[in-house]
Amino acid sequence: MLKVLRIALAFIVVMIAVYGLVTGNHELTPYMFFFLGLMMIVMGISQFKAKRQADAITCFVVSVFVLFVAVYTLWI
Repeated sequence: MLKVLRIALAFIVVMIAVYGLVTGNHELTPYMFFFLGLMMIVMGISQFKAKRQADAITCFVVSVFVLFVAVYTLWI
């Protein structure tokens, strides 16, 4: 289930990124960061289940940073 969720989130991120590049409209970038942060959390959980604690911690730290950037850019 985590693999399907990770693929779905990656698809959403790629579609928002392609839309922003093609149209030049970057208003959806914070939402792309939000879904990217969620994807990193899912990746961290899957790495934790695979007994790769160092990779899981890295994914969680990156997800916190990306989610912070997403929330910060939405408030501005």
